[in-house]
Amino acid sequence: MNSRLCFVTVSVLGLVSATLFAAPAPAITDEAKVPPYHLPDPLRAVDGTVIRDATTWRTRRRPELIELFSREVYGRTPFGRPAAMRFEVTSIDRRALGGKATRKEITLWFTGKTDGPRLHLLIYQPNGTGAPPPVFLGLNFFGNHTVNADPGIALAEPLTFYDVDHYRPAPSTTSAASDQRGVHASKWLVETVIARGYATATAWCNDLCPDRIDGLKENVGALSATGDTEARAGDAWGALGIWAWGLSRALDYIESDPELDAKRVAVHGFSRLGKAADWAAAQDERFAMLISNESGCGGAALSQRIYGETVAIINGKFPHWFARNFRRYDDNEAALPVDQHELLALIAPRPLYVASADGDQWSDPKGEFLGAKGAEPVYALFNKRGLGAAVPPPLDTPIGEMIGYHDRTGKHDMTDYDWAQYLRFADRHFNRN
Repeated sequence: MNSRLCFVTVSVLGLVSATLFAAPAPAITDEAKVPPYHLPDPLRAVDGTVIRDATTWRTRRRPELIELFSREVYGRTPFGRPAAMRFEVTSIDRRALGGKATRKEITLWFTGKTDGPRLHLLIYQPNGTGAPPPVFLGLNFFGNHTVNADPGIALAEPLTFYDVDHYRPAPSTTSAASDQRGVHASKWLVETVIARGYATATAWCNDLCPDRIDGLKENVGALSATGDTEARAGDAWGALGIWAWGLSRALDYIESDPELDAKRVAVHGFSRLGKAADWAAAQDERFAMLISNESGCGGAALSQRIYGETVAIINGKFPHWFARNFRRYDDNEAALPVDQHELLALIAPRPLYVASADGDQWSDPKGEFLGAKGAEPVYALFNKRGLGAAVPPPLDTPIGEMIGYHDRTGKHDMTDYDWAQYLRFADRHFNRN
């Protein structure tokens, strides 16, 4: 029985009614307790037809899967690039980071009006490379000023202080604004990326949709008239869909900048922003590569394993992230018409890298490996080799060809080790060896 959909109505003094939902089933973190499950076949169309070639995959099965994920999981993306959208370069420093990089700040005005929704994009590009560099693009959690201590980065507006260890606003603070600068620099390694000849681009997810239950009524959610988290249509997008949309709009800018290589953009994300990057790359084939870092439930991990964070748990804690229709599968994952291996299959034939951490069982490292593994049959249609392994590799042992994977020692994070693998993978697939 679907526990999230079981409810009773309680009358209080005959005047007020309240809906009480049953709690989700407890999380499983013991591999021996994972129930049997049967994954949908990414190569079997809705009518049962078996997909046997890349052309039929592109013209038939791929659109089916986009439709299923849109309707049942992430919500529909209501529009693409707005016709009136424009870019404004607000600052350029050609001698940033000790002269090693050019720092650009760009505002994307989605309606073309300065009082409308917008996105502040921060870009660092290496100096002296000659040809336009490839780009790593990802959203950040707390504002552009948190990805590097560079005092030239504009502070996010409105400036909010955060508990950076728990990814949430701090209840109170007496810190100066400058104390927030660079608090997440270890997750971005801007100087390392620049030294390898890549540009790095980022924007604050809250510019697109505040990560709050009531955030869908603001910014891009207001532009699309999404409505309240609980009042919106069942297949209306949530925060993850809006964040994914914003990554595509950042790519629109990159395409307009002759100093950047828009044909070699690796979209990446960590945790909830990894889920957004997954969905962005699945929908938008302009992204040349996807890097999914510990994206877990609703990201790279198989939902039907119900290991760690489950559909019911994530929908209960973050009801604004996914479509309301996704709640049909709370404690009811076997009824899902899709699973996350099919989301990753939508990246084919582009390079895909999935990363886990053994101290992050909530994100289900084995489920993330199996999600990547389950995408291999689609890559095979394009004559692309995948992981090259039937079982997860030992810790700290990267594997794979067109699909890469590692399970790192440590906690839920994005570390030097992770970046070393991503840069190596990008070097290979962007022909930089």
